[in-house]
Amino acid sequence: MEMSAINWLAVVAASLVGFAIGFVWYGPLFGKKWMEAVGMTEEDAENGNMAKIFGVTLIFQFIMAFCLAMFFYGDPASADMINGSNGAFYGFLTGFGWVATALGVNALYEQKSWTYIFINGSFWIVVFTLMGLILGAWK
Repeated sequence: MEMSAINWLAVVAASLVGFAIGFVWYGPLFGKKWMEAVGMTEEDAENGNMAKIFGVTLIFQFIMAFCLAMFFYGDPASADMINGSNGAFYGFLTGFGWVATALGVNALYEQKSWTYIFINGSFWIVVFTLMGLILGAWK
């Protein structure tokens, strides 16, 4: 594995875009439906340790973006074949094929609703697609 082809600014940007999408996704876009699906009230949300939640979220999103970058650029011979469009496609496959489906399996055993699965699964599909786009386009 080789890390010299990784653009660290792109990894940071991909991390931040995931955070920004989450702000919109779980706020104005699907916030109320998501809170219903998880059984959370406004009061529960306000009582959360937001510094810890946001801080750890950023760390986790950085790890995700870095791992996706390693898939793209870990093999120097293949690194030149990555671009924005296939980066987005590979990101989509990651979000849909691995993350959303794994989340769906867990949610079924936890007896969560299809609304829960859709909101959370589609969030990760969008995030990984955009992460892949950024990492593929910004070499």
